[in-house]
Amino acid sequence: MKNDQLNEKIDISVLIPFLNEEESLGELCELIKGVLEKTGKTYEVVFVDDGSKDSSLKNLLEIKKENSEIKIIQFQRNYGKSAALAAGFARVKGEIVITMDADLQDDPEEIPKLVEKIEEGYDLVSGWKKERKDPFIKRITSKFFNFMTSVVSKMYLHDHNCGLKAYRKHVVKTVSVYGELHRFIPVLANSAGFKVTELPVRHHERKYGKTKFGLWRFFAGTFDLITVTFLTNFTYRPLHLFGLAGVISFGAGFLINLYLTYQKFFHNEGIQHRPLLFLGMLLIIIGIQIFSIGLLGEMLANIHGKQNNYVIREEYE
Repeated sequence: MKNDQLNEKIDISVLIPFLNEEESLGELCELIKGVLEKTGKTYEVVFVDDGSKDSSLKNLLEIKKENSEIKIIQFQRNYGKSAALAAGFARVKGEIVITMDADLQDDPEEIPKLVEKIEEGYDLVSGWKKERKDPFIKRITSKFFNFMTSVVSKMYLHDHNCGLKAYRKHVVKTVSVYGELHRFIPVLANSAGFKVTELPVRHHERKYGKTKFGLWRFFAGTFDLITVTFLTNFTYRPLHLFGLAGVISFGAGFLINLYLTYQKFFHNEGIQHRPLLFLGMLLIIIGIQIFSIGLLGEMLANIHGKQNNYVIREEYE
C-alpha cells in the first residue's frame, strides 16, 4: 500500500541496518512489500547504510525508484549497528516499528505475528530464533551470552540479541542506544518500565555473503553487559555500588591495622617491616578513593537528575 500523502499516518515502519548486503536487498524488498501490502496498513521501509563498500546503496537506489515507501539513510562510514538503529529510531514515523537484519536470515513473514503481539498490549516483542540456522560456535556463544544477560539483568529471554523485533513508537523514541547496546534493548526497555515479551520466529541460513560475527563480539558483549548492569541499576545511585566497595576495602584495611596495633602495644612486636602493614594501609587508601568516586558520581547524578529521568506513557488534559 503506497503512502500517497506526505502527512499520512504510518502504521508500520520497518527499520533495516545493513553493511555490504548487495545480493540480498532486492529479494528482501520484494518479500517485505508482499507481506506488508497484505496487511492493508500504511508503511515505510527505512534502510540505514552503515558504510557499505559494495553496490548495496546503488542497488537500493534503483529499487527505490519503483517503491516510494523506501527511505535510505547513508552513513559517512561504518559506525556500527547501534548507531544505525539510533539514526533510524530518530526518523521512523510508524506507530509500530519493526527491526530486522538485511541478510535474509530474518523472515519478513513473521512481521504480522509481531504486530499482533504488540496489539495485545506489549511495548516490545523480541524475536526468539528457536531453531537457529547459524554455525555451531555462534550458537554456543549466543546461548552463553543470553544466559548471562538473563541472570545479570534478571530479565529472562531466550534470545536478547535477535535482530527481528517489534516496538511501539514510544519505545524507540525513549530508549537511548549507543556503542554496542543494541544487544540489550529489551533490558533497557524493561528497566524503563515498558512491557517486554518474546515470540518464536523462523530463522534461515545465510543465503549470500559472509557473517559479520567475529570472536571480538563475544568479548565486547561481555563488556557491554557490565555497562548495561551499571546503567540499569546504579545510574542514579552510584554510591550504592562504589560506596559498598569502598567501605569493604576501608574496613578490611582498618581491621588489619587494628590487629597490628594490638600486636605492637600488647605483645611488643615490630610491625614496621611487615607486609601486612602495607596491605592494610593500601586497602584503606583504596577504600577512601573508591568511596570518593561514589560521592563524585552522586554529584553528577544529582546534576543529571534535575533533568527528567522518567517516561510518560500518555498525558490526559
